[in-house]
Formats: sequence, structure tokens, C-alpha cells
Amino acid sequence: MVVPGLRCISINDERVDAGGQYVLYWMISARRTRYSFGLQYAVERARALGRPLVVLEPLRVGYRWASVRHHTFVIQGMRDQASAFAEAGVRYLPWVESQPGDGKGLLEALAARACEVVTDHFPAFFLPRMVAAAGKRLSVRLTAIDGLGIYPLKHAERIFTTAASFRRHLHKTILPHLSHRPEAEPLLAYDGGMADLPAEVSSRWPASDLQGLLAGGLAELPIDQHVPPVAGLTGGQTAGLRVMEDFLAHRLQGYADSRNDVMDSAASGLSPWLHFGHVGAHELVWRVLDGAGWTPAKVAPKPTGKRNGWWGLPPAEEAFLDECITWRELGHVFCDQRPDDYDTLGSLPSWALTTIAEHANDPRPVTYDLAELDAARTHDDIWNAAQRQLKAEGRIHNYLRMLWGKKIYEWAPSAEVALAHLIELNNRYALDGRDPNSYSGIFWTLGRFDRAWGPVRPVFGKLRFMSSDSTRRKLKLNPYLERWGPGPE
Repeated sequence: MVVPGLRCISINDERVDAGGQYVLYWMISARRTRYSFGLQYAVERARALGRPLVVLEPLRVGYRWASVRHHTFVIQGMRDQASAFAEAGVRYLPWVESQPGDGKGLLEALAARACEVVTDHFPAFFLPRMVAAAGKRLSVRLTAIDGLGIYPLKHAERIFTTAASFRRHLHKTILPHLSHRPEAEPLLAYDGGMADLPAEVSSRWPASDLQGLLAGGLAELPIDQHVPPVAGLTGGQTAGLRVMEDFLAHRLQGYADSRNDVMDSAASGLSPWLHFGHVGAHELVWRVLDGAGWTPAKVAPKPTGKRNGWWGLPPAEEAFLDECITWRELGHVFCDQRPDDYDTLGSLPSWALTTIAEHANDPRPVTYDLAELDAARTHDDIWNAAQRQLKAEGRIHNYLRMLWGKKIYEWAPSAEVALAHLIELNNRYALDGRDPNSYSGIFWTLGRFDRAWGPVRPVFGKLRFMSSDSTRRKLKLNPYLERWGPGPE
């Protein structure tokens, strides 16, 4: 199946150089070889032009929050890519920067010999600015491919302010897009042979020693050495697919009822692999649909906008698809529609900005600075446990993550300071931080995708209120607190 034109985004107006030596795929967010519209499009273009394919997968050291944790996860994925591309006969260049700026000129040097360049569209963090800047520098066509979710981002012509409004829209529009899924194994169609890299590229930017980096070489890089890899978690397509299979076989059926169990959660656990593109949403969603024997004939005859019932599936599958499509892609659309301010207070709905301003001077029950929060030195044992889990595992249980965010707001002297703390702690430690979906969670704390609530409360005003006492009553926390209670830092 040809990649839908709606997913192909022209970054510049340059020509395709039919005399180029290869097609270049600049892999920056869809870091996988399965169910990838980006890789599929690059293979299609290489076949159409009768040229081999070159894949560049770079990793910078100079981006904010670069750490041993994030680098390890990405490089473990590079190791998977190296094996898959070698088997397919595709030239693959994994390149990990040693010092900020070492990679300057690499993309241009490869593009100078290319017919055209293909890359991934990702609507958050530094990637949109990086791609736009590259489009201005390159002398050949640069096309970004949107393979992030089931719903093509460019099909959305407005911002959706709530999950309910987006869900109603999806019920009207998603089925045709769902049927246009990427090829399971796009490399099977590749027959272009192994390209030669330009001599200046091979000499100045040789492929990185991935195993050496993972075996201790990361300690030499100028990245945050105080955020270690998560024990027991491995990045990459192979590990991500194992997690997906385990979820489908053992946890999906409890998703609707048990995902708030803090010690035996039915949550998928896939967000790190989805964030880094090691697992694609299309493969995950279709595994759920095929496993339930779904066909479009099962869909409700009219859009309902309800969380359950529209797909015509059992409650567990309905609940999971609502999280994986509605909530996840709601954040994608928001960031794509508001690229310049999705991570600022100004992006909040007007009612939230109003209530925040009205209660800006309310006395806070207590305040903590960033260092105290980072070290989990607060009076609240539940919050401290959640922070310790974040630092150790790169995640927080979904329900406790909401409380974690609400308490940071309550304990900050201002909304501006609270937002800075939320972004810093989440993006430094969370494996799925810096993601549109992650920003959705942060800003939900401050009213995004929510509504005004009553009664009006001190500090929170009309923002949704959460307390540790109510959380203690709602959840069985004793085992969680024993696991993540005070201990050696």
C-alpha cells in the first residue's frame, strides 16, 4: 500500500535530484523497521528512482535532559536497527555524538549526494525546529512522514479542547485512516543493494561503536550521568515487541478494571517504546483489533462520543483503544496545532488561566523547591513514593502521576514555578518524557483537556482537586508505600 499523501509533509521546495547516488532516510523519531510509514516511504522512493537506500540514525548529546538513561534506551534500539538493516542489505549509519556540535554538517554531507531526503514528523520537543532548519539548508527535497498515530495530524484543522470533542470527531473520521496501515515489513520490498557512503562521511563520521557505548562508553559523554538506565528495561524494537506481546496475552483483559491497581497494574507499560518509536501505534492497535475479531461492521451506526461502546468490542479493548487513540493522539494534535506554545501557560484554556490568576496570591499550605522535590523530601509519603518510583523506574503509576502533578502545583509559590518543576522532573527522569502525550499529562494538572470544577478551593480555584487522603481511600497503597517508601537514595 502506498503511503497516504496526507502523511507526507513537504519541508522545502527543493527538487528531487534524479542523478543522486541514493535516497537518504534521516531516522529521528520512528526508530524501528516494522510498521513504519517513514521507512516505507523511503523504500518506495528508492525503488521509484532505482537507487539504493541509506539510513542515518543520529543521537545528539546537546539536547536538554540528555542522560545515560535516555541514551541507553535509544542506543539499544540502534543495535536492533543495525541487525535488521544489515540483513536487508541496507546501508545504515548509527551515529552518536561525542561532543555538542560534532555532528554539524553530517546531514548536509549525506544529502549532497542524495536524490532526496525523507525524515519523521514529530510535533514536540526540539525536533520540529531541527527539521525546519534542515529544510532551509538542504539543496534537495526534504519530506517528513507522519507515522506517529492512527489519525493523520494534518487532517485535523483545529485544536480539540477536550477528549470528548476529539472522540466525537474520531468517530466520524477515523475508519478510513485506520484501514490505511503501514506495511508490516517494509524492508521486504527493498532490492536496491548496499550503497557506498561518501568518503568524507566515512572518515569524519564513522558508524558509532554501539556495543562499546553500552558497555561503558556512555560514561565519557557530556550527558547527565546522574540519571542511570532503568534496571530491567531494554530499549529497542525487539524488547518493545516482547512487552507488547506480554500485555496482549496477560494484562489487556484486565485493562478496564485493574489499571488503577498500583502494584499489579493492567497498564500496557509501552509508553517508553512508543515515545522513542521502537513500537508503532498501528501495529499495537491492529493487534488489539485482530485479537478481538473486529471488523468495521461492529462499529456503532452513529458517532457516540462515548468512551465505551462505539467500537463494538469488549470493555477491556474499548478502554485501551480510548487511551491509545483518543487520549494519546489528542496530545499529538494539540502540539501540532500549537507548535510555538504547547509547553507554556499561555496554551491553557481561558477558564483555567482566569482561575489561576484569581488564586495566585492564595497562601500555600507549604512550599518546596526543586531540590527538595527531586530528593522526595516532602511531608507527604504518597508523593515521595511516586517521586522515588519516577527516579528509579522512569515512570509513575498513572493515577499517582496525576496526584504527583497536582501536589507540585499546590506546593509551588506560583503556577509558573509549578510548571517549571513539572517539566523538569518529568522530562529528566521519565522515559516517555518530552512527548506530546507527556505534556498532556503535565498540563492536565493545570486544566488542559479538563473543565471547571466546583466547589472553588483555595490555591486550586476551579481546577480539579486531588488529595492524598482521598487517594489513600481509593487505592490499596500499603504494598506500594512499602516498595517505594524511605530508603537509601
